[in-house]
Amino acid sequence: MSLPVSCTPGETCWIANYADHDPGSGFRDYHCGALGYDGHDGTDFALRDEGAMKQGVAVVAAAPGTVRGVRDGMDDVGLRGASKEQIAGRECGNGVVLTHDDGWETQYCHLRKGSIAVRQGERVERGQTLGLVGLSGNTEFPHLHLTVRHGRQAIDPFLGETPYGACQIAADSLWEPGTRKALAYRPIAIYNAGFSGDAPKADAIRRGERTPPARDAAALILWADIFGIDPGDRIVLRIVAPDGAVVLDHATTVDRRSIRRFEYGGKRTPAGSWPAGPYRGEIAVQRNGVEERRSETIELR
Repeated sequence: MSLPVSCTPGETCWIANYADHDPGSGFRDYHCGALGYDGHDGTDFALRDEGAMKQGVAVVAAAPGTVRGVRDGMDDVGLRGASKEQIAGRECGNGVVLTHDDGWETQYCHLRKGSIAVRQGERVERGQTLGLVGLSGNTEFPHLHLTVRHGRQAIDPFLGETPYGACQIAADSLWEPGTRKALAYRPIAIYNAGFSGDAPKADAIRRGERTPPARDAAALILWADIFGIDPGDRIVLRIVAPDGAVVLDHATTVDRRSIRRFEYGGKRTPAGSWPAGPYRGEIAVQRNGVEERRSETIELR
């Protein structure tokens, strides 16, 4: 299998949830981590926000196959605009199912309304566009949910048919080598970050609405949206001024699990305005001696 989305992992798309390997009521991903939720049967490739979704990101066939079925026509509103009762039986939203050789099947969910580019019975090649990433069905953020099956059994592509055991990619992972390398396990995804001139609202940011700060804004605020936060994680936000001075050094230790967490911190604007020049924002999530980092820069003129 190759990458099922036309994006760059870690830069324009991120894995938000892996498949669940815990047989009970808890969750465990293939790496013995906690990036996902109980009963999740696939891999979620998330976009930065709805603004990126509206620009159009292609969902492509991970392997050659034949279209077994399609669904289109569901609005891109997710659970924000439809209840679970209203989408019962259509949780996948707009989607495509492909059959492959030897009883294999791939299913592509939450596609954008009106974007389905294939029809039932059509033969498709690896990398052929099936539709666009959307926000249809049982979802709270724009992403592709990919489920792989052999017969009726859901298979984690990071393990193939190897029984769950060691916390590492199995030798018979279904990903081709280049994709396997690009999708190296990352337990935390800092998938969106930026600056604001006043207290940012998570819902607006996730809709793709950004208002960059001016030099005379009320404050200079750094924000980050993060997948996969565990109790005990330390989130650090720093803002460094053009002259190298540290404007903000803010740290929070998290006390509960969050599939998705929005964090921000900042400083009020000094008398007059901020000095002109580039300001660097640094975001870090620290866990058991391991650190996931991201940086953002803004030019105040």
